[in-house]
Amino acid sequence: MANFYSDNKDLKFHLEHPLMKKIVELKEKGFIDKDKYDYAPVNHEDALDSYDKVLEIIGDICGNIIAPNAESVDHEGPEVINGHVKYARGTQENHEALIKAGLYGMSLPREYGGLNFSMVPYVMAAELVSRADAGFGNIWGLQDCAETIHEFASKDIKDEYLPRVVKGETCSMDLTEPDAGSDLQSVMLKATWNEERGVWLLNGVKRFITNGDADIKLVLARSEEGTKDARGLSYFVYDKRCECVKVRRIENKLGIKGSPTCELVFTNAPAKLVGERKLGLIKYVMSLMNGARLGVGAQSVGICEAACREAQKYANERAQFGKIIINFPAVYELLTVMKAKLHGSRSLLYETSRYVDLYKAYGFIAEDRKLTAEERTEQKNAQKAADFFTPLVKLFSSEYSNQLAYDSLQIHGGSGFMKDYPIERIYRDARITTIYEGTSQLQVVAAIRGITTGLALSKIREYESSPFKPEHEYMQKQLVEMTNAYEEAVTKVTSVADVEYVDFHARRLVEMAGHIIMSYLLLIDAQRNDDYALSADVFLKYAASENNLRYSYIMNFDAKDLGLFKHITKESVPV
Repeated sequence: MANFYSDNKDLKFHLEHPLMKKIVELKEKGFIDKDKYDYAPVNHEDALDSYDKVLEIIGDICGNIIAPNAESVDHEGPEVINGHVKYARGTQENHEALIKAGLYGMSLPREYGGLNFSMVPYVMAAELVSRADAGFGNIWGLQDCAETIHEFASKDIKDEYLPRVVKGETCSMDLTEPDAGSDLQSVMLKATWNEERGVWLLNGVKRFITNGDADIKLVLARSEEGTKDARGLSYFVYDKRCECVKVRRIENKLGIKGSPTCELVFTNAPAKLVGERKLGLIKYVMSLMNGARLGVGAQSVGICEAACREAQKYANERAQFGKIIINFPAVYELLTVMKAKLHGSRSLLYETSRYVDLYKAYGFIAEDRKLTAEERTEQKNAQKAADFFTPLVKLFSSEYSNQLAYDSLQIHGGSGFMKDYPIERIYRDARITTIYEGTSQLQVVAAIRGITTGLALSKIREYESSPFKPEHEYMQKQLVEMTNAYEEAVTKVTSVADVEYVDFHARRLVEMAGHIIMSYLLLIDAQRNDDYALSADVFLKYAASENNLRYSYIMNFDAKDLGLFKHITKESVPV
């Protein structure tokens, strides 16, 4: 029997990170639920044991139900019947297995029937599910919408909807429209207050909505008549049982075919306001998008894991020129770098998750009592770190999922191009990760402030001051040199005092910082477990070469050279 949790020692390694003790104690608010719920933990060890056991169950379902269903789901896909979505047979089986095991609502409080787990095991579950089937990872991961309801909605809305999520009702976040993709402030779906009925009525069209026929929908709509910007948008929750939203069609996609991406028509759909008017995009969607980007990070790492395993398996079985192909330098080098990228992106994923855990836990504690000055400082620092690390992990993990799927297919050769091997599906599934929930280019836009304000450098210097074993000091020394070069590159770019010039080099600077951060995280992991020293060394060699290219480009680029690129974009294109 396959188990995707127990066959991956990396997950338990991150679950046992030293900071988890503090995270659990904050999440459990001093274990106040232990006398109220018989399944609530009594201490840190008890909580981690619960995390471990639940992940074991999820790992079993992933290995023995979701993964075996992935190929048939990809072939069959969902369909529209009478304006609603019917999942593929395998998708429905996956969903029912997780409901039966009581695994929805993991992170929700126990008062709603949830398990009150921290973000770390929840993100691990998302990684496991996505390794099994990235498309189903979207359906599973969208329960994160419940976190937005929990954080911002009224008590009545929370009492109505959150227990339903725990029972397995599905969610969607209905944001994009035909003319409002990444530019969400252009959303025009209309929300009108109906005085007679005492409800908001939604009218309009949404497009590219993942799991669009969900039971519970969070909808971004224009509530302020005559507005055209973000200040006119509010956030609403809609109940599918009202039967006022129809699925016009399911998009025919390149990958993640089991995940229905829908075009929706809202016709006088009754909805309830989440939070305050006019803050829909500015506050609530931004929070939801950060959660979604962390979810795509988990999905991407799951895809990386799947791609690595398929490559390793094939390379150990395929013989050419009289020997197994894993013995060829071109192949074992590729596999080793793939594994290092996987480890680097996973370490970044769980570092980010821990920051999110910390600042959110303090936020909920603040609802019960005033935080101390020390707690407020720690919350503020954790939130700043999370705001920078979230787009960073989305950027790197999604790019790596594409790279690793590409390299894995390359190792398979011609066989990988055929539908006989899972890598063909994995390769197609990976492609969307750099696009949805904000393209890689938009993640750079979100992360660059952490570069220009010095936040990234301060985090790097903090990692630099960690204690390292004598045998690892050579890596620390190289990282210090890389950091100095990175700082020099940042200074050169920002000293020009031209926003467009900073934007032009933004990706180079963000990637330089990311390479250093992941190298440090792997090196710090190696202090707890020597098994990570090889990945730290390999990733550092890769990172150093990549950063050298970016450093050289920036240092040899003159501000006036920007005009060359702008000139090309102004040239007429023949129609």
